[in-house]
Amino acid sequence: MDEQLQRIRKMERHLVRASAALKRLSAAIDKYEEAKEDFAALSNYYGSNDWKQDFADDEAGRLPKNLKRGVLSEDGIWNLLEAYRELKERMKD
Repeated sequence: MDEQLQRIRKMERHLVRASAALKRLSAAIDKYEEAKEDFAALSNYYGSNDWKQDFADDEAGRLPKNLKRGVLSEDGIWNLLEAYRELKERMKD
């Protein structure tokens, strides 16, 4: 009987952890699905003529100093898109 109770308790822990992980994963996938449009927009923007002009104007000091400009860093979008591609590969499993 002792062994049976230990087994049931152990399986209960597995159930609780797996259920919580699945709930968190489902919420994360929902947010990921919502962000797909953002990834596509950034992918189209990065390296485009618009991005090149925006980058040049920033380098020349023609943009407001208080403007958030993470999208104009040469690595910012690229790193994000690379992480996105890697995650998509992981999700294939």
